[in-house]
Amino acid sequence: MNQMVNGEWTAEPFQPRLRDGAYARPDSQFRDTVTADGRGGFAAEAGRYHLYVSLACPWAHRTLIVRRLKGLEEAVSVSVVHPYMGERGWQFDPTFPGSTVDHVNGVDYLYDVYRLARPDYSGIITVPVLWDRERRTIVNNESSEIIRMLNAEFGGCGAHGPDLYPQPLRAEIDALNERVYADVNNGVYRAGFATRQASYARAVTALFATLDELEQRLAGSRYLLGAQPTEADWRLFTTLVRFDAVYYGHFKCNLKRLVDYPNLWAYTRDLYQQPGIAATVDLAQIKHHYYASHPRLNPSGIVPLGPGLDFLAAHGRG
Repeated sequence: MNQMVNGEWTAEPFQPRLRDGAYARPDSQFRDTVTADGRGGFAAEAGRYHLYVSLACPWAHRTLIVRRLKGLEEAVSVSVVHPYMGERGWQFDPTFPGSTVDHVNGVDYLYDVYRLARPDYSGIITVPVLWDRERRTIVNNESSEIIRMLNAEFGGCGAHGPDLYPQPLRAEIDALNERVYADVNNGVYRAGFATRQASYARAVTALFATLDELEQRLAGSRYLLGAQPTEADWRLFTTLVRFDAVYYGHFKCNLKRLVDYPNLWAYTRDLYQQPGIAATVDLAQIKHHYYASHPRLNPSGIVPLGPGLDFLAAHGRG
């Protein structure tokens, strides 16, 4: 993965913070907030904001799910990058089914959007990006914050549906998110991008210990915190739905498959079958991105045909 330095795309590869061979994800740099009342300068308004996403990326996938669950498809528009991340990063190329042009700024690469927002930007280029058409800048590129905005701040723009971060459950949601992020969402990357055996082993051990705990938790509860899905469920889902197709083989997270966990596999199918969610999952884009974009892990670039996964099979968790 390459990066920008002082507003210019560079051939200099980004070096993630690796200690003892362990991968450490860099922090997002754009952290402003859209609010219902506009404090801080970013007011929630229908048609004002635009999401830049990859259908392959689990972090961007979160934002598409919340946008769908809150009925904000008309209020917040979307552009989708090509799944292949090459030497110049994410590209707008509609030749791959599901990908689009840049509908707002008309640029060819996502790094151009970052440059428009901050001409001297230095850092990596990531999705999702929440863009403000009015001020012509990036509001935020941290997925966990974008989904909170979409959930809570767009009521005046037609948002409806369940509150995914209800006040009585916030402490529990936050605690679950912290554990799931460290050991599962980011844990698969810590395993896949590890450069030393011990770091890989630590990541995989923590990943499957947490999956084992979640399997037991879901034995007594339809969702992580009761009878209704919350933000915590959707943050977990975007990793689980990719697990057997990508992380099991490509990232060597292969102690068990998702389908070997009766409760987690049924739970994933349950969430997949929620209204509108299947349309946010594109396994062709997902597999093409991971297997074609990581030459160190998959030098041939061959994208596997399998596995066969039936997300529409009855889940029995009613």
